[in-house]
Amino acid sequence: MDISEWLGTRDGIAHRETATSAGFGASAQRQAIAAGAVSVVRRQWLATDSADSLLVKAASTGARVSCISLARRNGWWIPEEVDEKPHLWVNPHARAPQLAEDDDTVVHWRRSIAPAPARQLVDSPENALAHISGCVTRESALVIWESAVRRERLSVDALRRVRWTSVAARECAQSINGLSDSGLETLVLVRLTPWGIPIRQQIVLAGHRVDLLIGERLVVQIDGFANHSTSAQRTQDVANDAELILRGYTVLRFTYAQVIHDWPSVERTIARAIAAGAHRAA
Repeated sequence: MDISEWLGTRDGIAHRETATSAGFGASAQRQAIAAGAVSVVRRQWLATDSADSLLVKAASTGARVSCISLARRNGWWIPEEVDEKPHLWVNPHARAPQLAEDDDTVVHWRRSIAPAPARQLVDSPENALAHISGCVTRESALVIWESAVRRERLSVDALRRVRWTSVAARECAQSINGLSDSGLETLVLVRLTPWGIPIRQQIVLAGHRVDLLIGERLVVQIDGFANHSTSAQRTQDVANDAELILRGYTVLRFTYAQVIHDWPSVERTIARAIAAGAHRAA
């Protein structure tokens, strides 16, 4: 494996010292540069032509990928209304990054909550969560935080012990529970919680988990793209719903499109069920 192939296993970019530690010394680096196989970014980074553009931007500006950009990179669930601008973290004591006038990159200067390892171009999850809490609406922040807990296998208790420097981050840490099976579920929960009716998540009824149980008898199921897309899964969902109905539960099932693009109708349907007492035991 030559140095360009090695870089390809690291998103196309790495610090020169990291390359040296991997066995590609100064001579190999100079040869690769001279041959045009790799280029030098800000003197200390080596990159291929196919390198991740956001990582290259971070290296060229002395920054790290953070906030929403780190969330997207790590596969955290992000509501559609959140912008797709690049988000970078810069040490608050560092020089301002040189960006073009039309560059829409969002730069965060806040002190690190949990510093990332040296020579790393992506921020720590905790630092990204701190930025997210102040960068998007509370609803979106909670959705992203819950997804981060699931994707990164973070401990809710540990997050609550972090010394967050903002009120928004502390509120997010106290509000999450790590139970949501999807971002859609968190979204529905956040929107229904102000109603003041007890809601439980991911509890087992009739041998199967349900997304939300409102009160004692109203089950709300949310179908995302991935988990309910096959015929077999749909058949199983229908069978489970039927069993719950036979046991005296009211089951409301909503799709991704309904929750995201027609929330007022979803909200109205759930409200009507509650008005009819569907959430109460007979």
